Amino acid sequence: MRKGHNKFKGTGVAIVTPFKKSGAIDFESFEKILDHVILGGVGFVVLLGTTGEASTISKQEKKALTGFAVKIIRKRVPLVVGIGGNNTSEVVLAIHGTLFQGIDGILSVCPYYSKPQQEGIYQHFKTIAEASPVPVILYTVPGRTSSNISALTTLRLAHDFSNIIGIKEASGNFEQIYQVLKHRPKDFLVLSGDDGITLPLIAAGADGVISVTANAYPSELSEMVRLSLAGNFKDAREIHYRLIDFTNALFLDGSPAGIKAALHKKEFCENILRLPLVPVIKEVRNQIENLMEKLEK
Repeated sequence: MRKGHNKFKGTGVAIVTPFKKSGAIDFESFEKILDHVILGGVGFVVLLGTTGEASTISKQEKKALTGFAVKIIRKRVPLVVGIGGNNTSEVVLAIHGTLFQGIDGILSVCPYYSKPQQEGIYQHFKTIAEASPVPVILYTVPGRTSSNISALTTLRLAHDFSNIIGIKEASGNFEQIYQVLKHRPKDFLVLSGDDGITLPLIAAGADGVISVTANAYPSELSEMVRLSLAGNFKDAREIHYRLIDFTNALFLDGSPAGIKAALHKKEFCENILRLPLVPVIKEVRNQIENLMEKLEK
């Protein structure tokens, strides 16, 4: 049995990193957002992922952000921290340099840019699994990395390493996901990496989602996932369709720019991203805000 895998069923939130106008991390706003999503019912928090703009956050900032998150979360929900990259030895060094007190797992993205072969991807995650003192969740997102963890590689890793407890699947390839769901070990988690297809993936057997939308609407998204996991797809569909236009709008002009615009509208943080990311264009911001007004009537 994989240790701790039940902690990560349901709704995880890929938490944003708010910034001040100066460009520094806005810890006051970060605390407000953390409390918002936890009180909203999310099952766990994922820090320093794509939505958290991890690629433009320094090592010192990552350490400070992680320590702050541990302090604010106070074990109310599990915490997953993104530790990944395309240089395997540097990822291992990052793992060895992390104080894991208060951290329940790591999310590690498929190596990017270098386009490794599947054997290279397997060896990369084998090395990470052997180095990590906490459970590892794989993350495949070929639209961002130009590489993909194939179903065969995912299954091979799942069967070979008990501390690789699941995968965040953002390939959008239903056939690939179906093969993982069909042949996975019983205690290996499959989590949707795309909010918009979470409901059909749970219907096919997936275990939850790591969500962007839940930053803004944690209670609604979490309830939709809970209903789906309980087999109540009638009520889950109502929430799914209520959220779907907003969810789709979040990605019209890049993510996490969309969710930053939404959180600014809710007065949780400034609408600021770090270059090369910039805020969404005015037309998309207006569309997001109009959809939020409809949702909140």
